[in-house]
Amino acid sequence: MLKVKKIAVTGGLAAGKTTVCQIFKELGASVISADEVVHQLLSPGTAVGQQVVSLLGSDIISGQQFDRKKIAAKVFSQPDLLSALEEIIHPAVFNEIERKYQQIVREKKHPLFVAEVPLLFEAKEQWRFDAIVSVFADPELCKKRFVLQTDQSMDEFEKRMIRQMTPTEKARQAHLTIDNSGDIEQLKTQVKIIYSQLTQESDFQ
Repeated sequence: MLKVKKIAVTGGLAAGKTTVCQIFKELGASVISADEVVHQLLSPGTAVGQQVVSLLGSDIISGQQFDRKKIAAKVFSQPDLLSALEEIIHPAVFNEIERKYQQIVREKKHPLFVAEVPLLFEAKEQWRFDAIVSVFADPELCKKRFVLQTDQSMDEFEKRMIRQMTPTEKARQAHLTIDNSGDIEQLKTQVKIIYSQLTQESDFQ
């Protein structure tokens, strides 16, 4: 039995990371999303949630939940505040990813563990993974996808991208890259090849 490799999928905004992870899942990998972990952690009742309220104020709560748009409006216009928020959230997210990975290792049901982590390099947590896959696409295509998927403006896209490492640099630092500028069949072909590579006993470090 080969070791269950721990893989990170990263890349720029709206490049197609979630779609790539879905294909990995269909092929047999166990998949976890850092964004979904954040959703779970960002509840007013959790320890992390209480830290966020202390940082940003109780006006970010609507009903019994955080208003993510209010949080985004506050932090993306104040870089220091965003950094402070990330210092609260990132450690908790990576601890949960590690907990899930250890669970998958014990279950012995999946040959690959894949974590979708958009801000992997920015958080300087790439050391945690056996291999990193960076997804990129034509910049104009990413902008259009972002607007369609989030119902937010091009300005919001640019504002968020400024806070991230460029897709080119992410691709340069990754072990493997996927170009999602084409259609879904082309994407599936690339993911299948990488899945086959990663489930072989190769050393990507």
